[in-house]
Amino acid sequence: MRFLLTDEQSDFARTLRSLLAASDVPAAVRAWADGDHAPGRALWSRLADTGLSALAAPEPYDGAGLLPLELSLGLVELGRAGVPGPLVESAAACVLLSELGDDALAKRFLPGLVAGGAAATLTLPDGSPYALDADAAAHCFTVSGAGELRLAGGPGRAHGSTDPARRLFLPRAAGGELLARGPRVTAAARTAARWARLLTAAQCLGVGEALLARTVEYAKQRTQFGTPIGGFQAVKHRLADTLLGLEFARPLVRAAALSLAPGDVAAAKLSAGEACYGAAMTALQLHGAVGYTEELDLSLWLRKARPLRGAWGTPSQCRAEVVRCFGSESGGT
Repeated sequence: MRFLLTDEQSDFARTLRSLLAASDVPAAVRAWADGDHAPGRALWSRLADTGLSALAAPEPYDGAGLLPLELSLGLVELGRAGVPGPLVESAAACVLLSELGDDALAKRFLPGLVAGGAAATLTLPDGSPYALDADAAAHCFTVSGAGELRLAGGPGRAHGSTDPARRLFLPRAAGGELLARGPRVTAAARTAARWARLLTAAQCLGVGEALLARTVEYAKQRTQFGTPIGGFQAVKHRLADTLLGLEFARPLVRAAALSLAPGDVAAAKLSAGEACYGAAMTALQLHGAVGYTEELDLSLWLRKARPLRGAWGTPSQCRAEVVRCFGSESGGT
């Protein structure tokens, strides 16, 4: 299994990082939280021009092929920048449509999603009943436990989130257009859910990296007793532990992207989610709790850590999946 990135993969990640560094992402996040999606959509359009949206769709539908490793690298960068919107859900919807094997449905939806002119969100069996940013998505797909794929009849009722930029809606599945039904829908939904879990793990990794970088910089600037707090042994240890957590999660995310095995994906999500949450707790403590101040950009990342930790697989769900997959392989010992 190859863990080193190719030159093309590294260049792609650098391109995304440069584009996002040149964009006012915090302003787009704050606008998104206030219900103004225009800046976020403009950013999504620029990201689509890099080919990011094409990485979850087959070539016959204007995609670049189903490339989970490249897409996970992109989600790390988007998490690091704090880009708002149903990033993971839109990609998972593309995977769902790609895996159905229905040419008419794929032609109807995928080219628009790949081009970046439209975004999608979705709910899947055994996942959260809430659709992320259904009010901003052009399409809201729902898959029932009975294997019915429908277009939601509307965004439904809004629900709050720890992260103001994560707008949750309970979609109106009843009365929505029936697109497909049967075992193939159930199988495609399982694959899409696995991609969603992987990409959320990658997003967690990026968010955690951003929190650590900002905390290290702050520890160099904030002084106590006439010396930067970054020189204190306890602070060094806390930052080192945070870095180790993120670095431990990184190869797990890459391994999961290469295999897409359920156990690997669950392990990656568990590790990255906990590392991201740990980075948030470190950032909050070392900033003296001022990190939650809305005027401070750090709060935009702090508020993402806990919701992402539970999105597309809570820690307990991921642990259970890891035990199910790897416990059976080791004879339950």
